[in-house]
Amino acid sequence: MPIFEYACNDCGEEFEKLVFAGTTVQCPKCSAGNIRKKMSTFGMSGGEKPPAAGSSSGCSSCSGGSCSTCK
Repeated sequence: MPIFEYACNDCGEEFEKLVFAGTTVQCPKCSAGNIRKKMSTFGMSGGEKPPAAGSSSGCSSCSGGSCSTCK
């Protein structure tokens, strides 16, 4: 289910809202419709997980050090 982060341009309230297609979003504090969608940090932490203990620490078939084709 899509949960988005918003900020109200009128009162500054920041909030999250479960939004379905065609839903009108309003500020829960002041009921204004003058809101903006914030950039979510949920999927943006980035980076690969470190290799598990005891696993090989590299890939001899490519220069990336870790790839999906290495086992």
